[in-house]
Amino acid sequence: MLENYFPVLIFILVGIAVGGVMLLAGRVLGRHNPEPEKLSPYECGFEAFEDARIKFDVRYYLIAILFILFDIEVAFLIPWASILKEIAGNESIRLFGFFEMLVFLGVLIVGYIYVRKRGALDWE
Repeated sequence: MLENYFPVLIFILVGIAVGGVMLLAGRVLGRHNPEPEKLSPYECGFEAFEDARIKFDVRYYLIAILFILFDIEVAFLIPWASILKEIAGNESIRLFGFFEMLVFLGVLIVGYIYVRKRGALDWE
């Protein structure tokens, strides 16, 4: 039974070997001339003025979550739009496909209105 897993083991070993060879080749063939500017931490083009462990404002996370949410919503629209001709051509699911997308877009619009009313997208 373990012979079935032998190709997986070979795949893992080859992957580790290729990664190791690439790291070693970069170390051996690469130029090494460290300078203070290269070794300094980069933060928006100017010297760091605070500790890196400061707390971020919650609005950054809220905007990021909202972006992911609306991005996923659009990702659900693309497959539906790509089969729209098949949905419209099939008499039995034509209305179902149309109203299903109306409900989906309705939920999206209600969520957007809720977010706007709460002021989550306003940056002060």
